[in-house]
Amino acid sequence: MELNSIKDAFERVVKKQKLSSSISQEVIHQVGHEIEQALTQILSAQDPSVPVDKKSILTELRLKLSAVGPVQKLEGSHKELNLNLSKYTKLLERSLNPDISKAYRDVDFDYHIVNQLIANHLYRQGLFDLGDGLVDEAGEPEITVVKSQFSVMHQLLEAMKVKNLEPALSWIRANREQLNHNGLNLELKLHKLQFLEILRTSPANRRAAVTYAQTHLGPFASAASPHKDEVMKLMGCLMYAGRLDVSPYSEFSSPTHWAKAIEDLTGQFCSLLGQSYNSPLSMTMAAGFEGLPTLLKLANVMAAKKQEWQAMKQLPVPVELGKEFQFHSIFVCPVSRDQGSDENPPMLMPCLHVLCKQSIMKLSKSSTRTFKCPYCPAEASVAQCRQLHF
Repeated sequence: MELNSIKDAFERVVKKQKLSSSISQEVIHQVGHEIEQALTQILSAQDPSVPVDKKSILTELRLKLSAVGPVQKLEGSHKELNLNLSKYTKLLERSLNPDISKAYRDVDFDYHIVNQLIANHLYRQGLFDLGDGLVDEAGEPEITVVKSQFSVMHQLLEAMKVKNLEPALSWIRANREQLNHNGLNLELKLHKLQFLEILRTSPANRRAAVTYAQTHLGPFASAASPHKDEVMKLMGCLMYAGRLDVSPYSEFSSPTHWAKAIEDLTGQFCSLLGQSYNSPLSMTMAAGFEGLPTLLKLANVMAAKKQEWQAMKQLPVPVELGKEFQFHSIFVCPVSRDQGSDENPPMLMPCLHVLCKQSIMKLSKSSTRTFKCPYCPAEASVAQCRQLHF
């Protein structure tokens, strides 16, 4: 499942295909040109009484086509294309059709938590009927509170999709204290969108836009407000009511602002519920997909060595995941390669290098002597090391 190698192989196939197509077109053009010239010679006889030597013309045509060598050229280009295409298909079969059951680790699942996780994901996506069906079939207690909360969220989002911002603004006002600073930013974004929507439709709406700005944008334009300059820039849009798309302020009319506002509202709503912005189920699945190639490779290596990797408490190789999957600070000892834990915490040495406690104990022979830092000439004792807390 090495996607980079698959991409490289695909690009080679595309390159060979373009080259083969170019050669084929060139050969067809040359052959067609020679045939057309021969036909022209045969049909261009001025004197019907003088017979045309068709045999010599065809013999000359045969020689010219032989010099062009269409069969050899086509065979050569297609052979290279088929060779690369064959390698690509074999790479796909080898990389994208692994037995992923080899990477399965038999662990005890709490099926109640898994069911709740899936139901939560379905409610989060607005698939309430499916969520109810899962809860009912799995015999799980109804998660009424979560369902009702996500139902409110989707009502707000559906209204925003048709550019009705009042439900979202009402929700922000009702939860302004909990939303705090981020909520105020979102409220300003929504008022900006409403103000611009009023201006966008018709020049006759300029007075209505001014009234809306005085009522809703005024508090954000005070001298002490950090949003004062932003609001003042918005006021320039009043000169271009009904034609914002072709004005110096056309950036404000981009539909991406609506999409971003929907994302921001979703994030704020989930944050208020104590939920992450992304579905825990989708994040878990995405992390599993990203780590699967490493696990499959590990399973194959361990199988070749006749060792059982599923019995290991810790994987012998790191599973690299993207930053989007990193939620907590972790420390991996550069000496032992062990991840820090409560029993084996990271320790700061006087030279400011950091090792895990077990590595320090080994270097100091269980605190019986000073030891040299593995990364610099400084010496230290266990008593001089301090535990780090992330």
